[in-house]
Amino acid sequence: MSGSRGRFVVFYLIPFLFWAGLIYYSSSQTFEDQTVEPVLTDFNLTWVSAMFQWVSFNYGGSPVSLQAMTPAEFTEFFIRKGAHVFTFAVLAVLTYRLIRYFYNNRNAAAGMSLAFVLLYGSFDEYRQSLNPGRSGMVEDVILNFAGGILGLVVFLTVKKRLRGTFRSGQN
Repeated sequence: MSGSRGRFVVFYLIPFLFWAGLIYYSSSQTFEDQTVEPVLTDFNLTWVSAMFQWVSFNYGGSPVSLQAMTPAEFTEFFIRKGAHVFTFAVLAVLTYRLIRYFYNNRNAAAGMSLAFVLLYGSFDEYRQSLNPGRSGMVEDVILNFAGGILGLVVFLTVKKRLRGTFRSGQN
């Protein structure tokens, strides 16, 4: 592999393909394969009940509250939704970097990255709906997209601040 092509493959293409593949693999697993609830039940979660008793809302037509769920189920719900945000935040950043390798326009790269995140998030939820015990949810597509936006905003903000710090000679 030549220098520039090798750099592209190692630093841009492989991380993107690895992360997209990880999401693909994850959406093919059953709920039982992914649940952390058995691990959570080993912990004393009384503090969750004490601190979050006031939390109550519907998500995908199901109630999310400590009145409707055990502390372990409640905690797992937020872990799983946080994983959606984190996973698609990283995907957005890796997609942006990949596109920026080819296109100089930051705004176009950001727009294409977010469009990809929206499409891949939709595809991911569709794949989940094909697995027993899993369901694809429009709410999760929105959460995936929000994660992509958040990831890109944080990445670009940090990158801009670091660039400004290095240009001004500060460390």
